[in-house]
Amino acid sequence: MKTTPFLTATRGALLLAAALSWPISAAEPPAVAALRAGTNFLATPVYSAEEDAALLRLYAGLRVADVCDGLDAVGLPNRGLMSPDIHPLWRDTERFTHRFVGIAVTARYVPTQQPFAGAASVEEYDRWAGAWYTQRSPEPFVPLLRPGSALVIEDAPDSDVGSIGSNNIMAWKLRGCVGVVTSATARDTDEIIAEKIPLYFKRPGRGIRPGRNEIESVNRPVVVGGVTVIPGDVIVADGDGVIVVPRARAEAVAHYARKILEGDKAARRGLYEKLGLPPDESVR
Repeated sequence: MKTTPFLTATRGALLLAAALSWPISAAEPPAVAALRAGTNFLATPVYSAEEDAALLRLYAGLRVADVCDGLDAVGLPNRGLMSPDIHPLWRDTERFTHRFVGIAVTARYVPTQQPFAGAASVEEYDRWAGAWYTQRSPEPFVPLLRPGSALVIEDAPDSDVGSIGSNNIMAWKLRGCVGVVTSATARDTDEIIAEKIPLYFKRPGRGIRPGRNEIESVNRPVVVGGVTVIPGDVIVADGDGVIVVPRARAEAVAHYARKILEGDKAARRGLYEKLGLPPDESVR
């Protein structure tokens, strides 16, 4: 039987009436209520400091290119490579101190829906900004940082906000953080270059957090440079960018990457000799 527009409209009206007649006060099943309250489906794995240290020893000195080859070898081609938009703030081509390998600790900041302070006295503005820092946009990830941590921050993508600055990045380093990666911005970039703390970011951000972003989660999966980063993953960063190694395959990737690195060094040492170049950090 051919359905006419009249019949279609009538059926739609009946379905809507039935839905509206459903007792909205009826208690939802517990599983539905839990979903409505917000649910995470990707578990956060937890590793000991000793497990992290043992894994990082396997990655000592490895480059992004070596690790990329390692991911190919274990069947994960084109996985983990962040967009080239995420690049080093500074580079040291003598001792390569801009490079780092670390274990991911993550944080996610989102654009705020709250209003700005508006016209106020300086004292009122300072109280407003201080409350924002402590209540809406604090740094609850700091206690998780330990030697070998790599802090990975997904931040409000279009906000001109410097969640990372020359002061707090030093405090993170003091706790053992070896490098910072963000999907967005940082400020005080001249000072961070002078401090020689590895930072990989998209662009400078000038504003402060109050009125611009809020903390959404800590040590949950984040997306930076088009790559999902799960806490405990291995982060490798150098002049080629940033690569993320899933923890489950990290040992196998490191073993293959080490073979690539050692072969490359041996070959380049021979070429250095033929060209009369003095050996540098890259071939030792």
